[in-house]
Amino acid sequence: MTKFKIKIVSDTVCPWCYVGKKRLERGISLYKAAHPDSKDIFSISWSPYYLNPHAPEVGVDKTEYLNARFGPERVTMMQARLAQVGQAEGIDFKSGGRTGNTRDSHRLIQLGKTKGEAVQTRVVEELFASYFENEGDITSHDTLTAAGVKAGLDASEVRAWLKSDQGGHEVDEEVLEAKRAYISGVPNFTIQGKYQIGGAEDPTTFLETFEKVRAEEMSS
Repeated sequence: MTKFKIKIVSDTVCPWCYVGKKRLERGISLYKAAHPDSKDIFSISWSPYYLNPHAPEVGVDKTEYLNARFGPERVTMMQARLAQVGQAEGIDFKSGGRTGNTRDSHRLIQLGKTKGEAVQTRVVEELFASYFENEGDITSHDTLTAAGVKAGLDASEVRAWLKSDQGGHEVDEEVLEAKRAYISGVPNFTIQGKYQIGGAEDPTTFLETFEKVRAEEMSS
């Protein structure tokens, strides 16, 4: 039996991280279809990254913010590309809502982590859906609490966690850890601690890596 250990470094306002998650899941499905009788398991953990560590702590209009950073023409092209890719991945990307600093959202993911890998992943899923598909404000504690509750966390625990700085030290340390590992873009997937896949690659890229790991373990 192979236990695939997958570490994902991502930011909660990174659209390609959402796409990458979907493609990873498709890669896992392809592997399971190729090995229907195997008892192999997939362990997935999430680590934070700040695409813009100096983003405002109070949410600002997403379109205005992106236009100021990248220019309206480039933003329009980016949004059109994401809409096309999202349709293929089952993601309904929307361009409205508010954006800002992601540290608190990563602290919420840390809370999920204390409840186990499955809960952590559900928190990530709900944050992506909230921000990209429901135009949620990534800086709003109300928005974050709603996402946490949808993921199965207790509302009062989430509010207390967000009101404090719990999980903040761990988030900041993991961000530095990614920098020390020379990770300069997200999403970044590390499998078995040694095979890196950068970006939202095709599902077959994940499948090929899983097959390589399986072959190595079977021959050892």
